[in-house]
Amino acid sequence: MRAVRFDRYGGLDVLEVVDVPRPAPAAGQVLVRVRAASINPGEAKIREGALHERWPATFPSGEGSDLVGVVDELGDGVDEFAAGDEVLGHVDTRSSQAEYAVADVANLIAKPSGLPWEVAGSLFVAGSTAWAMVKAVEVAPGDIVVVAGATGGVGTLACQLATLAGGTVIGIASGRNSDWLSAHGVVPIRYGAGVAERIREAARQAGHEAPDALLDAHGGGYVELGLELGISRERIDTIADFAAVERFGVKADGSAAGASREVLAELAGLAAGGRLEVPIAATFPLEQVSEAFRMLEQDHPLGKIVLLP
Repeated sequence: MRAVRFDRYGGLDVLEVVDVPRPAPAAGQVLVRVRAASINPGEAKIREGALHERWPATFPSGEGSDLVGVVDELGDGVDEFAAGDEVLGHVDTRSSQAEYAVADVANLIAKPSGLPWEVAGSLFVAGSTAWAMVKAVEVAPGDIVVVAGATGGVGTLACQLATLAGGTVIGIASGRNSDWLSAHGVVPIRYGAGVAERIREAARQAGHEAPDALLDAHGGGYVELGLELGISRERIDTIADFAAVERFGVKADGSAAGASREVLAELAGLAAGGRLEVPIAATFPLEQVSEAFRMLEQDHPLGKIVLLP
């Protein structure tokens, strides 16, 4: 089978798609014929070696957590799924960007009928992260919630989940995606010089002197900005600025805090029911994995980029 591999830390040039043996499922696992697997910024950072201290790679390394596909083979003791079932979820072995992947049954749910493959293959990492961030700051009806990085894979979902929780969302992003934010009930704010005053003005127009919570999916000083705006550290959550977590004691709940079948089923149900949009920026065949990551790293697209093995 074909699978993404890299055998050293580096840029896009270290990525390869190579022939490897098809894996076999162990007890409690299934072999999935992958139909879609999204890519995530964290995977690029791991490949570059930027997260070596937290999540080191073992070479040669595969890539990918998210996946959706069709059950091809069952491991011993598996009776929850059958061959031919459509499932979505994740793997813990950095191996979903491949034609086949072994997944623990505990990490999979049945794919809702009608949910597009590319959407189902994008739900776990971004969805569980966004869900955990919204829960971490306890978004409640009437809250003003600032989302930094509002049009990325996590940010688009965090905006919508915070809105569903009753919050009024201020989304920080480039102006090119303002229409998408507005269409989803989000107040768009351009990043850059003067952003603090633009946030204050948006909060005042919503009847608040300052925002109540901040979700930072971008990094680069937004935690400090939230504190300057008067947001308490207990209501700031970042997935992009670990130094600020250490320095200021803000929260850092992300995918691990939202990683459960129950959360995934909730997100899949919302998406299948039309209450949660997972924007798909582009799809690529597996062989074009380098081009997919180049788009992610250089173009900062709206929503998710998906590989279709």
